[in-house]
Amino acid sequence: MHATESPVPAVSQQESPVYVRLSLAAAMTLGFTRGWFFRNARLGCINLLLTYSGGCRANCAFCGLASEKRAGTRPRSFIRVPWKTYHTETVIDAVRSAPAHVHRVCISMVTHPKCREDVINLCGQISKRTTMDISLLVSPSVLHPGDLKRMKAAGAERIGVAIDAATPLLFEQLRGRTVHGPHSWDRYWNCYAESLDVFGKGMAGVHLICGLGETEKEMVMAMYQARSMGGYTHLFSFFPEKHSAMENVSPPALSHYRRIQLARWVIDQDLTHPKAMEFDNRERIRDFGISETSLQKIVWSGEPFRTSGCPGKDGAVACNRPYGNEKPGDNIRNFPFQPEKNDLEKVWQDLFDYSGPDHDCKGGNGK
Repeated sequence: MHATESPVPAVSQQESPVYVRLSLAAAMTLGFTRGWFFRNARLGCINLLLTYSGGCRANCAFCGLASEKRAGTRPRSFIRVPWKTYHTETVIDAVRSAPAHVHRVCISMVTHPKCREDVINLCGQISKRTTMDISLLVSPSVLHPGDLKRMKAAGAERIGVAIDAATPLLFEQLRGRTVHGPHSWDRYWNCYAESLDVFGKGMAGVHLICGLGETEKEMVMAMYQARSMGGYTHLFSFFPEKHSAMENVSPPALSHYRRIQLARWVIDQDLTHPKAMEFDNRERIRDFGISETSLQKIVWSGEPFRTSGCPGKDGAVACNRPYGNEKPGDNIRNFPFQPEKNDLEKVWQDLFDYSGPDHDCKGGNGK
């Protein structure tokens, strides 16, 4: 993404629900910031983030929101790009006249006591005043009993639960007491289970980040757990956020990530089972548990390597987050559009490359 500021003013030091933060891609799509998307990608979901003085109360080691505490007055970033603050009324008005390719709004909570009421309030406003489908990315650590039902009543259609880390140990080390955070592995999975009960099977998803220290087999098991409970995995590739505790950790190697992307797709399509898959002594996927003919057809369709997220009204992924996992360039990790032939030739080559380390030693841009 390449952007320059438009005359529409951004504001700072303001709190939700009167103000919200927009991803750079959303700000560009709504006309608050001028710019263009690499390879003419188009955002299908307006991503909103609630904001409060003092920021998020959690301290996740990989997160740009936690890095705000360390960065002081430095520019704020989250998922690789800046999130600036705008008046909620201005944002809702812009959403009402958003381009036709925008089908959804996703409101992300942070870990703050005011957040649970504010997200329901904002969801209700957007539901009443726009025709957009609405997803909520919830923070289980601050939810109260009955909140998910209230969210549904307010107009939310889908729920996301950002579990992020694939194992209980990694969750504890990166999100829990080890980093003085409030989050609990059990509470997050229980919230996901409740979301499926309230919103229905297939209407909730787990966010998982590849490259936090898990093996490929451990990620497969987490993705299968999400699917076996009745939902899906929305997959991210780790990108080191400046000033976060993991700012010097490299992203997963592209070959490592491609195998996880393919595994996610065949698991979520109910085409395989971990018991049918084969792993080497480093727990890397050697066999996906499907026929060679099926594997080739699936890979060359390009679908497993597109961004995974909530769908739009046309059934295609709306929350396609262009370049949230890497800088625009030759090695796109989550394609926000249909990959072309030359993209898939590179994907095929990467998919079966077992020669390198599990992490990209060339640094944070994933190249």
